[in-house]
Parts: sequence; C-alpha cells; structure tokens
Amino acid sequence: MTINTTPGVLPADDLRLAKTPSRISWGAIFAGVVLAIAVQLVLGILGTGIGLTLVDPVEGTTPGAAGFGIGAGLYWIVTTIIALGAGGYAAARVAGVHDRFDGLVHGLVVWGVTLILTLYLLTSAVGGIIGGAFRTVSSVATAAGTGIGAAAPKVADVAGVDTGDVREEAAAYLSDAPSDPAQMTSEQAQKEVSKQLPALARGGPDGARAESRIVDIVAAQRKIARPEAQAQVTRAKAQFVKTKDETIATAKSATDTAAGAAAGTSFMVVIALLIGAAAAGAGATAATRRRI
Repeated sequence: MTINTTPGVLPADDLRLAKTPSRISWGAIFAGVVLAIAVQLVLGILGTGIGLTLVDPVEGTTPGAAGFGIGAGLYWIVTTIIALGAGGYAAARVAGVHDRFDGLVHGLVVWGVTLILTLYLLTSAVGGIIGGAFRTVSSVATAAGTGIGAAAPKVADVAGVDTGDVREEAAAYLSDAPSDPAQMTSEQAQKEVSKQLPALARGGPDGARAESRIVDIVAAQRKIARPEAQAQVTRAKAQFVKTKDETIATAKSATDTAAGAAAGTSFMVVIALLIGAAAAGAGATAATRRRI
C-alpha cells in the first residue's frame, strides 16, 4: 500500500485541530495602558503648573473662571490625544502586528482599558477616601454626643444643681407665650408670630386663624387699631408671597441653567472620549504601517 504525502501541508484531520494563533497581545496592551496613564499624569501636572503661573491676584490679571474652564478643557483634549496616541502606538509596536485592523483593535482596547481603569480609580479610590473621612467625622460626632449626654448630669451634681430644677427651667424657657397679646414681651411676640407664619403660608382655615392671631399681636404690640394692624399684615403678607414667588422663579432658572450646563459638559466629555479613541487607533495603525 502506498501513502502519498505532501511535505509542508497538514492532513485534513490535523488541520482541523490546529490552534489558531491569538491576534491580541494583552501584554502589549497592558504596556500601552501604563504608558498612556503615565503620559496623561505627567501632562496633567504640567498643565496644573502652567495654570498656576497665570494666577496673579496682585496685578489683577488672573483669567476668569470661564477662561480657565475653556483652557483646561482644550488642554485636557490635547493631552488625551497625546497620551492615548502614544499608548496605542506602543501597544501595536510591542505586539508586532502586521495587519492594520489588528493594530486598530489594539489601539481601541488600550483606549477602553484606560477609560475603565480611570473611572474605577475615580469611583473607588477617591470615593473610598471621601467616604472614610465622612465616616470618621460621623463617628467622632456620635462619640462626642454620647460623652456630653453622659457628662451633663455629673456637671449638674458638681455645681449643686438638682437635675429636676434644670428640667423645669428648660420647660419655662420653652413654654408658650401668654394668650393675651397685650401681656407678651417683644421677644415673646416675635416668637409667636414666627410660630404662626407656616400656617399663614399654607392658607386655608389654619391660615386665616394664624393671620388673625398675627393681627392681634401687631395691634397690641404697636398699640394701634386692629384695622390698621390688619392693613400692615396684609401688606407684609403680599410682600412675603411676592418674595417667595421670586425665590421659586430664581431657583427654577438656576436649575435650568445647571441642567443645560451639565448637558453641555456631558456632550463635550463624549466628544473628548471619541477623540481619544480615534487618537489611540491612529497611533496603533501608524505603528502597523511602519512595520510593513
């Protein structure tokens, strides 16, 4: 029996089982990511130094917040292009790819890993530091409150004051004002008016009763006739409603402005990220062309 073989060609069965070589080099991608982050950090520190040199409060030539924001945004885009372009170029060169598509994939993976790693550091490391600081402050405040609560009776004992007398005195401070407005002091009248204002703002039957109570207090404290006090309260109420409406309108305007600014910032960030992806891909394909 004669077996015909062709040198350099695998039989069909062996060809099926042959392993396809990987077209992604994760070691090269890791090197590109490290280089991109390092370049970004160095350029970021350099940009901070440049920005600080522009601050001159003595001469009054410091750029405004808008100018700083635009300059920082443009500088961030430029540094992103340089860093990711260098990272993509390094990844493609180290991987030794000969196909432009493979080089493009290496560059885009460098961009994606860099983005994910940056977001992880911002949301985990910095967030953990801030959260730990708040937890520490909360623990200290809780401990301080517990210590003060435990020490208060002891301080009263040392001073020779009965704790029951202390509670009675506190109740006297917090007691309601006299029902007759004419018997109220100026401070009691102010507290009573302040207590009635929420009901006055709500309106309805409670608001009407609160307004009547305030009119009685104003008439007794200023020693004027009740119709005149009613007129003063009506004018004050109208001014209060006007101020409240203006405050609500201002808050809505500020909210709309903030929402618009946030939307614009989001679009700019997306554009910057896409530019970074393009830079990483361009750097990688440039490295591929050099190797062909």
